[in-house]
Amino acid sequence: MNHELSGLIETWPEYLTAAVLVMLRLSSLMVFAPIFSSPAIAPRIKAGFIFAMTVLIAPAVACAPGARAVLDTRAVLGELGVGLIFGLSLSLLNESLEFAGALLGVEFSFSLVNLLDPNSMVETAVLGQMLGWLGVLVIIGSGLDRSLLAALVRSFSTVPVGQAVIQARTGVALATMAGGIFLAGVQLAAPVMAAALAAEVTIALVARLSPQLPAMVISIPLKTMVSYLVLIASLAIWPGWIERHFTALLTAATQLMVRP
Repeated sequence: MNHELSGLIETWPEYLTAAVLVMLRLSSLMVFAPIFSSPAIAPRIKAGFIFAMTVLIAPAVACAPGARAVLDTRAVLGELGVGLIFGLSLSLLNESLEFAGALLGVEFSFSLVNLLDPNSMVETAVLGQMLGWLGVLVIIGSGLDRSLLAALVRSFSTVPVGQAVIQARTGVALATMAGGIFLAGVQLAAPVMAAALAAEVTIALVARLSPQLPAMVISIPLKTMVSYLVLIASLAIWPGWIERHFTALLTAATQLMVRP
């Protein structure tokens, strides 16, 4: 008994250092990751969640093969980098939805209607906020938030604590992934944009055949109604797209983990 107690006392500083590094990785994830970064969650709740996760994970992480429980600059920056990679990668999904909402707002003639987003504290399009909340509902309903936490826990076996290294190619990969925001937004808004364009072309052709038709008067409400119908029809496939895109971003973030 005394031998076990003395061994526990000797290894206590190592466990404490590993717990600090685990807390750094979890805390950096909370900065940008969807749902977890929301200001709607009180800071004390986030702090309590991080502390509880640290208490559960730290003993196993400290005993993992290749763990380097040393509190130096390399370890601190590496742990912060791992959490930020996960958070930044997954935050691209929200940006894609907001960009798609901005494109849809132009088609719906809502380009001048903006609201203050409580999450980012900046003015965003009305449809962008609607799609952002849709993304949150899909993530929670599909259990993707738990998948994110599971991937972060698995990252401690892929990159043991204190061994993470952020290389230049990681920044290049994140920049490339950020460029996909525009393509993803256009893909989401494409059906509505195509329907609005078809409605405008139809009204223009009818107006050429019948000059007495008040094209400017009927074009906006007709285009808005057609766009609404196509948007409602396309919402059936959006949850699947959001889930696949979230999983792809999570996989890409996992592949960016580097150890020496």
